[in-house]
Amino acid sequence: MKRRIILLLLVPFLVADIFGQGGSPTSTPVRRRGWLSRILHPFSPEVVFQYKDPRLRGLALDLQITPQTVKLSEVRQLGVKVTLSNLSKRPVALDFPTNQRIEIYLMDSAGNLLTKWSDNHAITEKPATILINPQERIEYSETIATRELTPNKVFIAEVFFPQYPELRIRQKFLAVP
Repeated sequence: MKRRIILLLLVPFLVADIFGQGGSPTSTPVRRRGWLSRILHPFSPEVVFQYKDPRLRGLALDLQITPQTVKLSEVRQLGVKVTLSNLSKRPVALDFPTNQRIEIYLMDSAGNLLTKWSDNHAITEKPATILINPQERIEYSETIATRELTPNKVFIAEVFFPQYPELRIRQKFLAVP
């Protein structure tokens, strides 16, 4: 009898924890832990990125490259999607002096620069401020040419915000013939 009562009391918490973390998985280690997770694992740390610039605290970056394995015979453009999420409890304002928000670099495994995204895009002086509210995100979907890539090698895609160099993320991918 006691087991059934305890089970009935725990079921709402388990269901809330399962349905509360819906959505697509991200590669960033920043996750808000649920109430049940904090009770079951009280000493596991909640990883939050700490930036030197206090205005950026609470922001998390995620990078998705499409396709993950690039077939050079089929793909001429590499799809890059960057998501900037505000995980804090306060809004974050980002100021930009130009219309360029992000920069994408394609590099070889040694770190040598092959292609810059801004080389093929016009950048004008157009100041703007972007406000990211708590628990919201901004997505930038861009493409970059793959003409400098060679088959059977690992390459690195690096995305950063030129105005905020701390907001930087890298991901490796493979180019095949």
